[in-house]
Amino acid sequence: MTETNNLVLSQFQYNLPDDRIARFPLPQRDASKLLVYRAGVISHAHFSDLASLLPKDSFLVLNNTKVIPARLYFTKPTGAVIELFLLNPSTRSGKLPVISEAMETTASVVWQAMVGNRKRWKLTESLQTTMPTPLGSVVLKAEWHDYEQSTVQLSWQPAELTFAQVIQYAGQIPLPPYLKRDATDVDRVTYQTVYSKQEGAVAAPTAGLHFTPNVFETLADKNIEHDYLTLHVGAGTFQPIKTEDVRQHHMHTEQVVYTQENIRKLLRHHDSIIPVGTTSMRALESLYWMGTRLLYNVSNAFELDQHYAYNVSVDQQPTAQEALAAVLHYLTDTKQESIVAHTGIYITPGYSFKVCKGIITNFHQPGSTLILLIAALIGDNWQRVYNEALENDYRFLSYGDSSLLLP
Repeated sequence: MTETNNLVLSQFQYNLPDDRIARFPLPQRDASKLLVYRAGVISHAHFSDLASLLPKDSFLVLNNTKVIPARLYFTKPTGAVIELFLLNPSTRSGKLPVISEAMETTASVVWQAMVGNRKRWKLTESLQTTMPTPLGSVVLKAEWHDYEQSTVQLSWQPAELTFAQVIQYAGQIPLPPYLKRDATDVDRVTYQTVYSKQEGAVAAPTAGLHFTPNVFETLADKNIEHDYLTLHVGAGTFQPIKTEDVRQHHMHTEQVVYTQENIRKLLRHHDSIIPVGTTSMRALESLYWMGTRLLYNVSNAFELDQHYAYNVSVDQQPTAQEALAAVLHYLTDTKQESIVAHTGIYITPGYSFKVCKGIITNFHQPGSTLILLIAALIGDNWQRVYNEALENDYRFLSYGDSSLLLP
């Protein structure tokens, strides 16, 4: 695969007025606008019309990760407030733990965190907060586990509570920084998809926020099937590109879970797969390359870095069916119903899509890795799409409107 030359950051910028950023969601999720880009032609609709706009036999893949209340606040006796923004669970061995298992841990956990007001938290100091809950008072304590690695040990009483239960009481939903407002109790509902299930994300798969039971009913009426996989969205999704050559950007890694049933369904619908959101797209394209790694007996097949997809020559790339089948065979041979993988895939212009035939997605920040992904899918037409959305009063970013992009 040949990388496109001269991918400079300025090519992927656009002017986004502050007042076009949707600070709050619409009262009705599926009332959002839907820009449709189909083979170069742009039209406008509403998200509630989605079923009638999708190609016949489309197969949608949605990310059912659930956002955790990842912001924790501790007030010291001096009045200083220390903020912990939980990123990923950690282990003493350095091995990446399964996020779902970390959420079910009792008594104590270790997480990597971004620490606000870090200088005010001494290395030997213990922080504590007490919360009234329907189960009685819960006491949460934080101590440094590894200062250099920014890992924190959290412990609590009653110790039999799971970590998932504790942070529901102690934490706040981590809204994206560009919303420039504090989270409210309402965000605990509106910043989750209606199908969110697997706790572990620190950001929502926002393309899915528009789906409602009514939308799913209209999809079923059109015989449009769907399935769910789980990619736990990390804070790196908001990390800006700071290198002028965008390929020099260090792409974040996220945990994704695939099941045998996922892969069987993908094989049945391999010609008509449309992901809902960039996280689903990254998960699906990653699955192809993980299957490729299995076929070539590459070690750590389910640990995908940002470069691998660009280092396999075209004549060595299997078909989508071959790559997916390799993963299914691996799971059946090893008697695993699911596999926990990690992907750092970096989709930029020049990338050749292997699984996805389009995407349902929101409108993203200028100069972001998500804009690069859209540009990889529809080329320079991403600029036409975004200009059209701006001219037609679309709402942008997480709580904004949606698009259906079919190259």
